[in-house]
Amino acid sequence: MKRGKTQTGSVVLPTHRGDVVYSCIECQAQYSLEEFHYTCPSCGSLLKLLDRAFDELKRVSGTKWRAIFDGRRVSNRHFLAGIFLFHELILPAVPPEDVIYLGEGHTPLIRANEDLSGWVGAPFYVKNDGLNPSASFKDRGMASAISYLNHSIRARDIPQVLGICASTGDTSAAAALYLSYLPKGKVKSVVLLPQGKVTPQQLSQPLGSGATVIELPGVFDDCMKVVEELAENYEVFLLNSKNPARINGQKSYSYEVAQQLDWQTSNLVTVLPIGNAGNITAVMEGFLDLYRLNIIDTLPTVIGVQSEHADPVYRWSMTGKYAPVPVRASVAQAAMIGDPVSFPKVRQLVEEHYQSRFFAVRVSEQEVMEGMLTANRHGHVVCTQGGESVAGLKKAVANGLVSREDTLVVDSTSHQLKFAEFQQMYFTDSFAPEYEITTRMDLRNAPVALDADAESVAGFLNLKRKGKT
Repeated sequence: MKRGKTQTGSVVLPTHRGDVVYSCIECQAQYSLEEFHYTCPSCGSLLKLLDRAFDELKRVSGTKWRAIFDGRRVSNRHFLAGIFLFHELILPAVPPEDVIYLGEGHTPLIRANEDLSGWVGAPFYVKNDGLNPSASFKDRGMASAISYLNHSIRARDIPQVLGICASTGDTSAAAALYLSYLPKGKVKSVVLLPQGKVTPQQLSQPLGSGATVIELPGVFDDCMKVVEELAENYEVFLLNSKNPARINGQKSYSYEVAQQLDWQTSNLVTVLPIGNAGNITAVMEGFLDLYRLNIIDTLPTVIGVQSEHADPVYRWSMTGKYAPVPVRASVAQAAMIGDPVSFPKVRQLVEEHYQSRFFAVRVSEQEVMEGMLTANRHGHVVCTQGGESVAGLKKAVANGLVSREDTLVVDSTSHQLKFAEFQQMYFTDSFAPEYEITTRMDLRNAPVALDADAESVAGFLNLKRKGKT
């Protein structure tokens, strides 16, 4: 390791470039990063990124790695400001000069207040990933994938690239944002969305970033099938979680949580929605990286949450048998996935490393909405997927899966305002029957129209005049 100086002090700069290749999770075949791959050319299974020189990092003690990563938090260098603070663990093959940083990462860990903790049944924290640039956790993966693309364009002199993804909203917003940062003459951005199943706020984001937006009938799974076929047969750069460069960026969530907890993970439980299973894969892989380098002493417990309207991983956890399920309408739109693409990675990670440290919890749509609304009434900005996590933690506490003495962290994957439409539907009791949501008066809210004078407002608020008893 070399040392470099910044204005804020001594910072250890990344010099490890690794030996990173694609590696098949099934047949273990390996492929160079000189080409874009999303599935194994030999057997068709999922790929991960493997640093064949990872053991070189073990020459540095876990204690020293902690000091290095803690020291970089004061750096003013752009390539260390975001997720690439953990450069050696994210994508060391990308040199610092090719890193794209748009303000992602290092989102706050917010302690729930006593009232909300009491409602859930235990003290906990919210990791607010809605405070990323496009207002969701997907920016972590895009920062990594687009940095890799940026490096590939420069190193391989690629004349033109079309970046593409299927999405329920957040992926398209992040992909369009980060692609728009690259030169317009070299990069085009295309997103495929399920028609009528993306909120207006989320639809506005890729449009605002200049992407070509294509709406298809059906649900996310239908869009994903089209994108997978395009990635298999045409020259495109896939930006869904099938792209392992994206998964590596999302591992930064685990690194940050561990760092924010002073690297103490012995009783850590992290709760997150499963969705397409890419994020839960990344979170488990991220903690595993830290464990292998002795940066943390213990792997945490990971709880994945699914709605009753899309619950294949929950069913697998209960029966040991996996099968896709038909999807019903859900307010947690990013979780409306009946056949998660990254499930094979989840299964492998659980079987090899997290067998006694992984649980799946299933919640109702009613519980999802109440989780979101209740959290937000106590000082948070939790989306519907975050509401799914809060509801999942509440159920895990009730079922004895976690203890009040555990350090509990809930992932709020995106910003509340992306899903304001569902909040309004709750407040106006206008959910369609297929959502199976009954609104409660104590959680509803609406503006009150009054005359424009202080007396009307004071009377409505039952205020007393000063000096009168």
